[in-house]
Amino acid sequence: MASIYNIVRKFMKFIGPGILVSVAYMDPGNYSTSVSGGAQYKYQLLFSIFISNIFAVLLQCLCVKLGTVTGYDLAENCRRHLPKWLNLTLYFFAELAIIATDLAEVVGTAIALQILFGIPLTYGVILTVLDVLIILIFYNKEESNMKKVRAFEMFVSALVALTCLCFALEMFKISIPNKRELFEGFVPSSIIFKDQQALYISLGILGATVMPHSLYLGSSIVKPRLQSYDKKKYGKVNERPSLSAIKYSLNYSYAELIISLFLIATFVNSAILIVAGASLSGRPEAADADLLSIYELLVHYISPAAGLIFALAMLFSGQSAGIICTMSGQIVSEGFIQWTLPPWATRLCTRMIAIIPCLFVTLTMGERGISDILNLSQVVLSLILPIVSAPLIYFTANRKIMTVHDEHHELEQRQHSEMDENTSLVNSAMKRVDFTNSNALTYAALAVWATIGGLNCYLVGSFLMGADVHF
Repeated sequence: MASIYNIVRKFMKFIGPGILVSVAYMDPGNYSTSVSGGAQYKYQLLFSIFISNIFAVLLQCLCVKLGTVTGYDLAENCRRHLPKWLNLTLYFFAELAIIATDLAEVVGTAIALQILFGIPLTYGVILTVLDVLIILIFYNKEESNMKKVRAFEMFVSALVALTCLCFALEMFKISIPNKRELFEGFVPSSIIFKDQQALYISLGILGATVMPHSLYLGSSIVKPRLQSYDKKKYGKVNERPSLSAIKYSLNYSYAELIISLFLIATFVNSAILIVAGASLSGRPEAADADLLSIYELLVHYISPAAGLIFALAMLFSGQSAGIICTMSGQIVSEGFIQWTLPPWATRLCTRMIAIIPCLFVTLTMGERGISDILNLSQVVLSLILPIVSAPLIYFTANRKIMTVHDEHHELEQRQHSEMDENTSLVNSAMKRVDFTNSNALTYAALAVWATIGGLNCYLVGSFLMGADVHF
């Protein structure tokens, strides 16, 4: 019992990073696709959400491994190990992904503010810049003070909890007479291959779920616990974590990430589709609904309270996702090109780049333009994901990058075994640990990468050919 208690107690110290990562998989950009899927195919596309989260878990575990073992996030590893031209090319696409993602958060938050408080879209877009202030106060990319890091994680976790609560309340507002039909939705269905529109929506769910910016985030937010461990044990923090810090953290970081993604991201995305399937199934107007239309449909077909809860969920998820996206923008800029601007300037620039296009579209095209720009952002993300995820698989399969040499152990051996050179050499060699992916994991990662890339290209190609594709 004492052993289980100690494991649980240690695990509690690692809760936080996985919740931050899960935010990237439940932003307002996912809502219209899931609602369309539920309205047209009821619960049959729940499997698409489930398999999308499996893909996300695999890629994010590679991110955790890369950040933990090397001490550098994905962007920093690109700068350190890739040719300059390739590094700058990847930076361009990563920055484009940040902007496209931030557009969805800005749109979702602005629409929620309009519904809840009657704030015009233009002013709502401007108000979304305020979440940068939260980042300025709480988050430091190289922060090893765990109290401050934990305070930030708890704040974002509170927003996530409120989002989950809203969708749990939505679930209580609906009636599902046939529970078996719902659970069968998580089993692979032939509808995806028989109906082209079902395939399009499934691919849209995949593209809207696995977000490029989450890869940079996931490989960076593991750092504070490693730095805190080394600071306490050795009194200093090196560029790369010690072997003992890696062993202390890695498995718990995996567990926390997997549990968070399945309990939070899978639940929220499934809940959206289930609510739509139960209340909007067979309603033609729900097939092409944007965020504002979804609110109006819920009000009409369920109750005003259901619409209000949806707007609150959109506000909480938009704010939490906006904060996470701004963090990712700083990680990308500093990692790829080592921006010398102060952190506050980096964050503000990242946020403003996303707000300016939204503001322009709102002023010139109104609500219809906002819906179009949201769809465009999902197209961009679908195309970019295979590009930014390829280096992740390469780095974690590279033995030179993923082999750890424990300098602290070697120093102790030199101090205590100076009279026996051979013993020192043997012990030093024993402390070289290879964390490279196994062949099975590498093949699985490549299969996921090829699947995501191929399906996203097919989806975007169909869209460009004029097919009725939902992103």
